[in-house]
Amino acid sequence: MNALISVSDKSGIVEFAQALHALGIRLLSTGGTAKLLSDAGLPVTEVAELTGFPEMLDGRVKTLHPKVHGGLLARRDVPEHMAALQQHGIDTIDLLVVNLYPFEATVAKAGCTLEDAIENIDIGGPAMVRSAAKNWKDVGVLTDASQYPQALQELKAEGRLSDKTRFALSVAAFNRISQYDGAISDYLSSIQEDGSRAPFPAQSNGRFVKLQDLRYGENPHQRAAFYRDLYPAPGSLVSAVQLQGKELSYNNIADADAAWECVKSFDAPACVIVKHANPCGVALGKDAHEAYAKAFKTDPTSAFGGIIAFNRTVDLAAAQAVGKQFVEVLMAPAYEPAALELFKSKANVRVLQIALPPGGASDWDNGRNAVDVKRIGSGLLMQTADNHVLSRDDLRVVSKKQPTDRQIEDLLFAWKVAKFVKSNAIVFCADGMTMGVGAGQMSRLDSARIASIKAQHAGLALAGTAVASDAFFPFRDGLDVVVDAGATSVIQPGGSMRDQEVIDAADERGVVMVLSGVRHFRH
Repeated sequence: MNALISVSDKSGIVEFAQALHALGIRLLSTGGTAKLLSDAGLPVTEVAELTGFPEMLDGRVKTLHPKVHGGLLARRDVPEHMAALQQHGIDTIDLLVVNLYPFEATVAKAGCTLEDAIENIDIGGPAMVRSAAKNWKDVGVLTDASQYPQALQELKAEGRLSDKTRFALSVAAFNRISQYDGAISDYLSSIQEDGSRAPFPAQSNGRFVKLQDLRYGENPHQRAAFYRDLYPAPGSLVSAVQLQGKELSYNNIADADAAWECVKSFDAPACVIVKHANPCGVALGKDAHEAYAKAFKTDPTSAFGGIIAFNRTVDLAAAQAVGKQFVEVLMAPAYEPAALELFKSKANVRVLQIALPPGGASDWDNGRNAVDVKRIGSGLLMQTADNHVLSRDDLRVVSKKQPTDRQIEDLLFAWKVAKFVKSNAIVFCADGMTMGVGAGQMSRLDSARIASIKAQHAGLALAGTAVASDAFFPFRDGLDVVVDAGATSVIQPGGSMRDQEVIDAADERGVVMVLSGVRHFRH
């Protein structure tokens, strides 16, 4: 049996080659890989010796030769193929171990030039992988170090790879080539005339890996599956570990993502309760228990059957409080053993553990999408993700009345929550707690009314609250509704033709008005 080894990532390759040699498998290799194996004391035949043709063009041409591809592509069950190999003195290659030049890692580096990118486009590697993968019935192809252990186990036990394994390796190989070519296409088609990169490539090549099939989609008559990015960011929902509970549904995952994205945006202990993709309760507290108790007060009716997310360890006190209501999904970075023990009696509750981004809430480069995508009929809408962070220094006070420090804190909290509420969004807050949420209405006026009605139904007084509006007030009537309900400070983006009319109304009503200068539509 002959194995050709040519790897860019050399993790574990010496040990793997040693094991192959111990099984009596002849080793063929190229360039740096051949030197590494030889230095480790392994007998290795260089491809240049095999082909009788030296590497050339700075290594751009070394494996593009019939003695390589003939050995990979020949069907062992076709006599004419085997006769052709014998006629031309070509040996079969039964195992191919190749991983590709690090193109993705290269273009991800700051300062990567077009020349750097081009030189990291592998040619011979993908060609060999495709040949071996096409001929999977006779050739095993390994494209990642994680595949070495299983391959060795089968080779030691059976002397060959099973048909099932070879086919699985072939599929993985074609997937890897697709991912690689997609990355190259994305990069090259984003290069502009001045050499800079456009935020959106001329051709977008999605690369996602299926995590699981789902029971159904939004409704039982729809089929669905759950995928992750090829290279998922740390701290994202796709990294969750399910500790107990029923299988997640399509709607569970969509709502869980909304809750997790919101809760991890806070540095202080926070709890977010989501229902139908909208936060129905968000609060800060000294710990998970207090944050939950405050969030639940916002809208106990909607919280029934909701998705609950914490950015702190769930202790027994928090678990006992959550356990009093019907909850679909519970998420947190960690759980105390006693809390997990309590939920064992609620077997249907889906309990997820998700690590927070390494840098916490302020680390916006980790755990957040750089681009958002929305599917439309026969097309896609793509945009940079709404990752804007509003700071105190960004605020512009436009009312005669100046905000207190407490009001500024409430306004910033309300603004952060409003970003995660479907438009039109109106959010009443006080003391690090949502007091009323109006979401997804065609009229901002209706969202304002609904938010105040919800607060009334929850028995919450809105006197002295701060209000966030995700977009400007087109008329003063929306402002009047929130002030009539009890709001004393308002944050909104501004930008309306009638901004001055609304600002004058704020002065007339004696409330604080602050402009963020940023809109947060969420559709």
